[in-house]
Amino acid sequence: MQNFTAKVVSMMQSENLYASQGGPIILSQIENEYGTVQKAYGQEGLAYVQWAAQMAEGLQTGVPWVMCKQNNAPGHVINSCNGMKCGQTFVGPNSPNKPSIWTENWTTHYQVYGEDAPMRSAEDIAFHVTLFIAAKKGSFVNYYMYHGGTNFGRTASAFVTTSYYDQAPLDEYGLTTQPKWGHLKELHAAIKLCSTPLLSGVQVNLYLGPQQQAYIFNAVSGECAVFLINNDSSNAASVPFRNASYDLPPMSISILPDCKNVAFNTAKVSTQYTARTMGRGEVLDAADVWQEFTEAIPNFDSTSTRSETLLEQMNTTKDSSDYLWSTFRIQHGSSDTQAILDVSSLGHALHAFVNGQSVGSVQGSRKNPRFKFETSVSLSKGINNVSLLSVMVGMPDSGAFLENRAAGLRTVRIRDKQDTNDFTNYSWGYQIGLQGETLQIYTEQGSSQVQWKKFSNAGNPLTWYKTQVDAPPGDVPVALNLASMGKGEAWVNGQSIGRYWPSYRTPNGSAQTWYHVPRSFLKPAGNLLVLQEEEGGNPLQVSLDTVSISQVCGHVTASHLAPVSSWIEHNQKHKSPAKVSGRRPKVLLACPSKSKISRISFASYGTPLGNCRNSMAVGTCHSQNSKAVVEEACLGKMKCSIPVSDRQFSGDPCPAKAKSLMVVAECR
Repeated sequence: MQNFTAKVVSMMQSENLYASQGGPIILSQIENEYGTVQKAYGQEGLAYVQWAAQMAEGLQTGVPWVMCKQNNAPGHVINSCNGMKCGQTFVGPNSPNKPSIWTENWTTHYQVYGEDAPMRSAEDIAFHVTLFIAAKKGSFVNYYMYHGGTNFGRTASAFVTTSYYDQAPLDEYGLTTQPKWGHLKELHAAIKLCSTPLLSGVQVNLYLGPQQQAYIFNAVSGECAVFLINNDSSNAASVPFRNASYDLPPMSISILPDCKNVAFNTAKVSTQYTARTMGRGEVLDAADVWQEFTEAIPNFDSTSTRSETLLEQMNTTKDSSDYLWSTFRIQHGSSDTQAILDVSSLGHALHAFVNGQSVGSVQGSRKNPRFKFETSVSLSKGINNVSLLSVMVGMPDSGAFLENRAAGLRTVRIRDKQDTNDFTNYSWGYQIGLQGETLQIYTEQGSSQVQWKKFSNAGNPLTWYKTQVDAPPGDVPVALNLASMGKGEAWVNGQSIGRYWPSYRTPNGSAQTWYHVPRSFLKPAGNLLVLQEEEGGNPLQVSLDTVSISQVCGHVTASHLAPVSSWIEHNQKHKSPAKVSGRRPKVLLACPSKSKISRISFASYGTPLGNCRNSMAVGTCHSQNSKAVVEEACLGKMKCSIPVSDRQFSGDPCPAKAKSLMVVAECR
């Protein structure tokens, strides 16, 4: 470890990359969340943490080192927080000479097969970031992830989907996830307005109610900033501060950069919402465009690796493949006997074959990878071959003593009416990986090594499919629609775009069906697409689709705040604080680059029902001018703004009622 760390540091120093050399690296990390497993190692764990810190600091990078989730970080190494609520959970620096930093603010969480996608709102992120800065004197917040991505190839850990943190401010395809992206942009603009009192001021805390408080920062120069906090998750609160009253929605924080005017509230989202659209590409539904190659089912005689007991899978495959064939043969005296094949496994999935015929499959889950498989099988007179394909879906990724983890088959028995035969300690033959993997038939060169056949639509398990596909025109992101497939891996021009598993549904019935294909993987035409299918999916509904933002929605009430940008623009122009609280809020809409607002599908000034997250409708109060006013302001433009005011819509449609403006626009 020391050799590796020293080598990396030497490479950085040779390029003058550390801030101490004038470069961009301001922090280095040694270890990651070791505090979550340290207890399991007792005194050796403590000794290791101390050694790692001393070793790292001895490399003289000139910038601080950090240990995430390590409350006892030794020496000058900074202990930092990872999680979603560090404003509440972080114990703080373990030395007065260390800053309070949040190294992983989880903007969502990774998804695993068979579990619903975790969601985290823009309001929740903004609340906890602001609380961390105000209550914990936080000086650094790093978003994990800020840009989602794709687990190409076999890089995803156990049961983790190919799509990774797709609900981050920038999604898997690099498109903005609104309102998360815009709301956080507004938040940090507001915090930056408070930078002088935050960095040089004295902090004063005031309790304004049972669950309300103020964190005040007074600078020597006389500048003042305050964070007004309502920790009540159910009820709004009106709090007094310096001879004024401020309304705080439930679980929200208002930022007052001048201790007077509210520039931002974490619960009031003025940013637009966006809807991502998957544009249907050419459907590869013609049988004659597909060819198939069926994987051979190995038996004991065709394998070369032998063992007198079941082998542990990870130590056998060395992560060279997800697949391990375990085969044995059994002599049977009578004909066509029904028996029970009983297998227990530590996962993650299993496909069983007797005499080359499939007899069933089973899968585990991330929470419970261990499973049992029982099925009725027919044994013929003479020698019967049993072939068991154990499948892993990624390696374990966390926890103590990873080197002692086990995977794969644990016991194998066959029961009939007379007896139970245990084959756990028996003569086994093994094959690592699939034949198609070994020959790399997903590449142009490897594809020529096997005899492909015409597509049969038989839906056999362990079948490879190949075709050619043209790239969609334009430069928008591209995704492969594999909703009709079962489980396997996909390649484009020899590049693996990752494991797919649409057949594994979550409790709400959803599954990942689109798989990111970077434009850099594609040629304009004639791209080799190869699917390795375990379960028998149907490739005739596969298509190469486009990904775009086709719809934007804004919903702003009269009580919303004007964008922080208007505060900044006013200050820069007039050199004096703007009274943002007296400025009219606006609905701001913007289409992605190279597209314009082509249609207003909904507009209502008054009391529209619903919100941008779900269905919407005109309420009891509605200005008949709504759509016309919005169309005049927005159609044909890349972006537009509409003030939320009676004057804008030529009158008050319902006096004395609080009104809002909701607009849905389509981009083309």
